[in-house]
Amino acid sequence: MFFYFILIFTVFFDQLTKWMILDDMPLPIEVTSFFNIVLAMNKGVSFSMFASNHPHAPMILTAIGIIITLFIAFWFLKEKESVVKLALSLILGGAIGNIIDRIRFGAVVDFLDFHAFGYHWPAFNIADMMICFGVIIILTEAIFSKEKEE
Repeated sequence: MFFYFILIFTVFFDQLTKWMILDDMPLPIEVTSFFNIVLAMNKGVSFSMFASNHPHAPMILTAIGIIITLFIAFWFLKEKESVVKLALSLILGGAIGNIIDRIRFGAVVDFLDFHAFGYHWPAFNIADMMICFGVIIILTEAIFSKEKEE
């Protein structure tokens, strides 16, 4: 039950923050010298790769996202290892949050904007962070479980 709570909380928190950004917040907001809150509608995938103005691009990316999410959901349901199940709940929550955006807006709402020393990281959101945390957990678990076996 805990893992379902994490999944639902991730979707809720992601959508809540995006709602706050879209709800007439005066943007951009300079939080620090290296961090701003902005509004960026990402029509592509991670870091705006494969962004396209083709009329069917949002539908195609949404369909691909749903298919990948279904595979991860199946893995989540079958997984017995708690650490991996936690990671998958974060990944699923993030994926569902971004799919909701694609269905509603045809793009993903990104708003966290980091920059320093002339470098600018592409804007991202809470869902993206949770997906990254989940992947890092799975990779770490895979590395350390392999070391335990040897």
